[in-house]
Amino acid sequence: MPKYYPINEEAAKRAKDMNSFSDYQPGSATAGYRAMVDEAYAAAERQKARVDPMYHDKIDALVDRYARKLAENLNERNVIDARVPSILISGGGNFPVAKKHKQNAARDRNYGEYAEISKLLDKIRSVGMGGISADDDLAVEKLTKKLEGLESQQTTMKEVNAYFRKHKTLDGCPELTPEQAEKLKADMAQSWHLDKSKPYPAYLLSNNNANIRRARQRIEELSSRSEFAGWTFPGGEAKINEAENRLQLIFEEKPDADQRQELKSNGFKWAPSQGAWQRQLNQNAIRAAARIDFLRPEDGTSPYQLQPFVKRENKEMSR
Repeated sequence: MPKYYPINEEAAKRAKDMNSFSDYQPGSATAGYRAMVDEAYAAAERQKARVDPMYHDKIDALVDRYARKLAENLNERNVIDARVPSILISGGGNFPVAKKHKQNAARDRNYGEYAEISKLLDKIRSVGMGGISADDDLAVEKLTKKLEGLESQQTTMKEVNAYFRKHKTLDGCPELTPEQAEKLKADMAQSWHLDKSKPYPAYLLSNNNANIRRARQRIEELSSRSEFAGWTFPGGEAKINEAENRLQLIFEEKPDADQRQELKSNGFKWAPSQGAWQRQLNQNAIRAAARIDFLRPEDGTSPYQLQPFVKRENKEMSR
């Protein structure tokens, strides 16, 4: 069953009264919101039917997050719309132009947040369909399974090559089914298979070994993600948001033009829905932040040196 969040009907009525001559239909804001949530839940159920059950909890969390954030956004929109009446309602005399400009700016921000919220629907439809993203709560588990498969494949290729080297045939190889053995024989007969002394050429083992190293590296990086530490800097805070897998920079006041440009050039993007400048949480994000002088703590310490994984590495090197 869909989980709905409260819609402020009074704010919806005030917004309608301030912008339209027609009467507000009681409950219409809630009904509109629930129809949107119902569509999201239907999309989530369709996606759950397409993917492995291991993804279901993530889909459920995404659709609940969509329902919650959508309610917050719609409630805020109605509050904003009720601040200043439409000129058609109030007339042109003594119209509060300055307040209207502020209202329009707030509307733009609200619509930007709505656009970010709508992207959650795309996330729901893509869960379990692509590669392994660092944003995935099950990323380490999936990568571990992938690593196990790669290692098993490497072992099999080595043992098959050893069997062929010893017996000069694939018949009776315990690592292969008869069908697999016949396929390998056919592959070895092809012109591209230059090394006839082994069923699996050296480049296949080398490529697979490189994939093993990459998988181990990603597992290590994602496993150490919880070891990142935030910090405060003059006028703001660097926050580790593991739920979003983001390093978030939250400022007390809007950064000036030069600061915004420096943030962008270092890979940080403004996220209206989060109220923060952010980028994906990894060691490169910490290094990028450490390059920006106005993000340093007041004592001038490099944010990179504050990280637990750096302290651990330094300790191991000093042994």
